[in-house]
Amino acid sequence: MMPREQVKFSSNPSSNISDDDEDDGNKMSSMSYKERRREAHTQAEQKRRDAIKRGYDSLQELVPTCQQNDVSGYKLSKAIILQKSIDYIQYLQLQKKKQEEERNALRKEVVALRIMQTNYEQIVKAQQSQPGYTETRISDEVKFSVFQAIMDQLFATFCGISTSNFSELSGGVFSWLEEYCKPQTLKDTVVNILHRHHSQIRS
Repeated sequence: MMPREQVKFSSNPSSNISDDDEDDGNKMSSMSYKERRREAHTQAEQKRRDAIKRGYDSLQELVPTCQQNDVSGYKLSKAIILQKSIDYIQYLQLQKKKQEEERNALRKEVVALRIMQTNYEQIVKAQQSQPGYTETRISDEVKFSVFQAIMDQLFATFCGISTSNFSELSGGVFSWLEEYCKPQTLKDTVVNILHRHHSQIRS
């Protein structure tokens, strides 16, 4: 039979832990905290790198000139992707500026056409208000046919002008204006063409 031994336990559990065990516990706790900080830093760095990679991948998908590898067959570097993206943005800015200029030019043309329309309507109203006015309906096809005939005749006389250099062109234009674009000459041209289209106008 084993002898009975009385084992005394202290009422304070901490009193059973030696000073060395306490120091080891503190070290373990300190190392665990450092490891957790290192792990958190590593994860944050990895997230940052992943976000940067996704950004470059998005640029390659959006920028047409980045959607192919370089001539050597390797993947485009980040520096090349950034430069190509900058070039493409500058190209888009130039295109936008060009479209804005074209839009402004079209707006000016619309304003000019509206002014011409207003003037034309005023002329028509003035003619209709004259005594003895009888309305004669002429189709748009006949109007265009008369206009085309006038322009064809003027163009035929203009074809003989030399365009080899600016001096000859400018001299020829002035001579052509003096010979074929005098008021009386233009009047005779229009009257002759109207006589030729008399049957269409009366029908």
